[in-house]
Amino acid sequence: MAADSLRTRMLRGDILSGTFVKTPSHDIIEIMALSGLDYITIDTEHAPFDRGRLDACLAVARALNFPVLVRVPSGDREEILKVLDSGATGVVVPHVDTLEKAEEVARWSRFGHGGRGFAGSTRWAGFATRKMPEILAQSETETVVVVQIEEPEGVDACDAIAAVPGVDGLFVGPADLAVCYGVTDITDKLVRDAIAGVGEACKKNSKTCITFAPDTSSAAELRALGVTMFHIASEHGFALAGARQVANALAELS
Repeated sequence: MAADSLRTRMLRGDILSGTFVKTPSHDIIEIMALSGLDYITIDTEHAPFDRGRLDACLAVARALNFPVLVRVPSGDREEILKVLDSGATGVVVPHVDTLEKAEEVARWSRFGHGGRGFAGSTRWAGFATRKMPEILAQSETETVVVVQIEEPEGVDACDAIAAVPGVDGLFVGPADLAVCYGVTDITDKLVRDAIAGVGEACKKNSKTCITFAPDTSSAAELRALGVTMFHIASEHGFALAGARQVANALAELS
């Protein structure tokens, strides 16, 4: 990967733009790599990715040197291992609402006793062409571990979660939080206050605060709450926005 890896840029506090990818097609990865975005996150939690199509997407991303995170469907050890071995830059793990869960995710994503299983013959490791010291060093500099804060319990525990070694970022899930708080707007004060609290915990512990927004209109406000890494919409949203713009422009000629 590049000298300034995504992880380096995250922890340095750079403003980073990305999006979710919901379509299980390597063509989408190629297109997104041309977009100027800093990274993308493949969403295997809410989209129909099987192992084969995910593998193809990660192969293309790796070949293009394009940072790709994968939101796994759960924090199970097996889910984390398979996406990292296949070439993902890192993982986004949903529903991490306790210190213990965060510690498990960090351990299973990193090499060490009780941690990520070592295999030299994987795409991420260079298919048996590289030595163990180089592979271990790559993990330390490149692998990104993000935990999602999506429940009030996670917000309450965010300072302890942010302090976990091996966790690089906390992703506030505004939609799930809104549902938990009993509101129907991700801009509700309860949700914004939660983002601010996570932002403070991230700043205190030198971690990255991340969130989702449907568009860029709220970016400045979210930045003021401590967010430096933005998941804006998805390729579905981009396609709809572009198509609607064309449809509306031509409708005005009627």
